[in-house]
Amino acid sequence: MKPWNVEICDVTLRDGEQTPGVSFSCEEKQEIASKLDEIGVDVIEAGFPIVSPYEKHCVKTIAGIGLDARICCLARARKSDVEAALDCGVDMVSIFIATSDLHIKHKYRKPKEQVLDEALLMVDLAKDHGIDVRFAAEDASRTDMEFLIQVYQGGAERGANLLSFADTVGCLVPMQMFRIMSRLVSAVRKPFCAHCHNDMGCATANTITAAEAGAFQLHTTVNGIGERAGNAALEEVLVALRMNGGIERYDLSHLSGISMMVQEYSGITLQKTKAVVGEHAFSHESGIHIAAILEDPKTYEYFLPEMVGGQRRFILGKHTGKKALEHIVATLGYSLNEQQICKVLDEVKELGESKCGITPETLTALIRHVRKEQ
Repeated sequence: MKPWNVEICDVTLRDGEQTPGVSFSCEEKQEIASKLDEIGVDVIEAGFPIVSPYEKHCVKTIAGIGLDARICCLARARKSDVEAALDCGVDMVSIFIATSDLHIKHKYRKPKEQVLDEALLMVDLAKDHGIDVRFAAEDASRTDMEFLIQVYQGGAERGANLLSFADTVGCLVPMQMFRIMSRLVSAVRKPFCAHCHNDMGCATANTITAAEAGAFQLHTTVNGIGERAGNAALEEVLVALRMNGGIERYDLSHLSGISMMVQEYSGITLQKTKAVVGEHAFSHESGIHIAAILEDPKTYEYFLPEMVGGQRRFILGKHTGKKALEHIVATLGYSLNEQQICKVLDEVKELGESKCGITPETLTALIRHVRKEQ
């Protein structure tokens, strides 16, 4: 398989921090950025400097700690925003404007051609200072296609290094993303970025689909945090790129660790069934499944937990089978005969059906009780 031509820009420190109630300290941002760098993330969006002096300080600090990743920050198409970004010493500034008729009507109250012309002057300003520019269209997915192409052509002509397509309200499904991104990539000869939100649960799928259609830079957040329903999840995108995109250069063994770090610092707890890094991502209860996994884990695990720094767990409950129970009993250091195993299995199923949690301590007590009976 020929590897896809893509890179990752992780926006946890900016878009992820826009999750309601989330605020990272400068020290926490540095730790997250360093872990992203260990994974091999290509670009880290460190923040939005114009937001506050502290935010600007954090962006400047991250830009100065010597990471291998290129450091980016966000700016509206305003002189004050761009100048704040330039003061931070970042490698790239992402200058954005809203482009849909709906957003232009309510946010700018001026003709869209004027909005674009004024924005392009900010691209000039940044380029004049020798910094890379990502020219981004907010609410691009609800923007008239002809005007959107005009926006991107204008940015390309002014020297923007990247052109960013934002599905700001997560309104696209993968087939729509494929058609739109394919059209843009063929219309404007500059690398495109895909920035997807998860309002309909399609952010990761849309991001991978955009890559298939020719997008170069893929935007993610750790655990998929972000405004409203969040963004495309870093861990999901990276695993999809490894398993289906032929990309081996990222160190996925850090994914579980950075997931736990962001959970702690953000206060956003993951659902147990979250893909890749959820508590149940590699947990199995079904006896049929566990019996097969004991023969070969790939029977029911498309990718193995070690790849992402995770751990396989066998859970006892109403679906547990004898082979699974024998394995778990052995890991606890016990040996039971056939009759004892069957007795413990009956007890486990009964507890599972009554929705009782079966901890190692509970199982140990059952084993000891059955052994005493016999």
